[in-house]
Amino acid sequence: MTRASETHGGPVALSKDGLPSWLDPVARVVETVQPVQLSPFLPPENGAGRQSAVLILFGEGERGPELLLMERASSLRSHAGQPSFPGGALDPEDGDPGGDGPLRAALREAEEETGLDPGGVQLFGVLPRLYIPVSGFVVTPVLGWWREPSPVGVVDPAETARVFTVPVADLTNPENRATTVHPSGHRGPAFLVESALVWGFTAGVIDRLLHYAGWERPWDRDKRVPLDWRS
Repeated sequence: MTRASETHGGPVALSKDGLPSWLDPVARVVETVQPVQLSPFLPPENGAGRQSAVLILFGEGERGPELLLMERASSLRSHAGQPSFPGGALDPEDGDPGGDGPLRAALREAEEETGLDPGGVQLFGVLPRLYIPVSGFVVTPVLGWWREPSPVGVVDPAETARVFTVPVADLTNPENRATTVHPSGHRGPAFLVESALVWGFTAGVIDRLLHYAGWERPWDRDKRVPLDWRS
């Protein structure tokens, strides 16, 4: 499946051509996974919620496959200080939320937040839309292969505190896995990697991708990490 359209950086397309073989399991997840397999929180049936997109970008680093993440600035009103995928709300110029809009938004936000060159990214899939109740965002996860890596870093300190990559080997290492316990009682998967606690929506999506791609290793789900009440 390929979609092409015009954007400020040239055509936006979905293509699986030329992906490295290690990404095949992830590409298969795109074709088969159902929304309820990714999250218990799905978009409201009445269409409410702010349309947004995130870029789940896989690259290949010194230690093999890796994911690009960022840490949101502590001064932000929503999800302050949390590690996350690059992404944000769709702008009108991104286009149709039910079409190519999320593809453009994911690339645009990644460029604005990390300095990423969108021209080096090959988008190869879109996961079902999910919902973040605390912020009211309806999120389309867009999957990409960092075909031609470019320098990344903090573009605006008011939005982003840090930009970093995490080896997939660290995400699958059972020693780096835990369950977070929110004061509300909600529990979810977490990853202790790169001096960060990755939890919430981002950790949930990573957890499910690892599981359905067949990369997950058995880990101690009774290992718990409490979350601060302000989180």
